[in-house]
Amino acid sequence: MLREGIEAALIVGIVAGFLHQSGNGRLMPKVWLGVVAAALMCLGLGLAIHTATGEIPQKQQELVVGVIGLVAVAMLTYMVLWMKKAARSMKRQLEDSVQTALNKSGSGWALVGMAFLAVAREGLESVFFLLAVFQQSPSWRMPAGAVAGLLAAVAVGALVYRGGMRLNLAKFFRITGAFLIVVAAGLLAGSLRALHEAGVWNRLQTIVFDISHILHEDSPLGVLLGGFFGYTDHPTQGEVLVWLLYLVPVMYWFLRDGKPAVSQ
Repeated sequence: MLREGIEAALIVGIVAGFLHQSGNGRLMPKVWLGVVAAALMCLGLGLAIHTATGEIPQKQQELVVGVIGLVAVAMLTYMVLWMKKAARSMKRQLEDSVQTALNKSGSGWALVGMAFLAVAREGLESVFFLLAVFQQSPSWRMPAGAVAGLLAAVAVGALVYRGGMRLNLAKFFRITGAFLIVVAAGLLAGSLRALHEAGVWNRLQTIVFDISHILHEDSPLGVLLGGFFGYTDHPTQGEVLVWLLYLVPVMYWFLRDGKPAVSQ
C-alpha cells in the first residue's frame, strides 16, 4: 500500500503541479472529485467481493481465492514492469493529457475522468492484492499494515508535493518493485495451493520438505510470512516449481536494464 499509494500520489502531484503552474489551480476540486470517486469505487468493489466470497461453500471459496490470487499476480507483474518502462516519460505524458483535457473542455470536467482512471488503476491493483493476501493468511496485522502504508504514502506524497521532502523515486520503485515480485511469487504458489484445495489442480503434490518443527505456518511469524511471501512449512513440488519459474525470469527482466529513471 505504501508503494501503490506513492504511485497514486505521484500521479496526482504531477497533475496538481501542472495545473498550478499553468494558472488553472481553480480546477483542482475536479481532480479531487475523480480521486475520491475512484477510491470509493475500489473500496466498494473490494467489500463486495470479500462479502460474496464468504457466502459460498468452502470448496468454491478456495477456487475464488486461487483465481483472485492469479489476477493479483498478473496485475502486480504488469504494474511493476509498466512502472519501470513508463516512469521515464510519465510526467510528460501526464502533462500532455492534462493539456488535452483543458483544450477539450475549459471547465476541466475531463480532469475528473482522467484522475479517476489514474487512481482506479492503482486502486484495483491494491484491491486484488489485499484480497489475495487477506484470504490466504487472514490476520489483523494485514489490514493494520495496509492502513499504515496508505497513511504513510499520503504523508510522503504531501511532503514531496510541497517540496519539503526529497525522495529518490528511481531507487524507491526499484527496491519496492523487487520486493513485490517476491510477494507475487508467493501469491502464485498460494494460488496453486488454493486451486488444489478446490480440486482443480492435483499434480506435483509430493511434499518437498517439512520444517514445521522449526517455523510452523500457523505461528505469528509463519502467518506473516505466509501473507507476504506465500510461506508454508511443507511446500509441494508444484508450489516450489511455480515459485521458481515465476521469480527467476521476472526478477531478471526487472533488474537487467539497470536503474529506472523516474521523472521528478
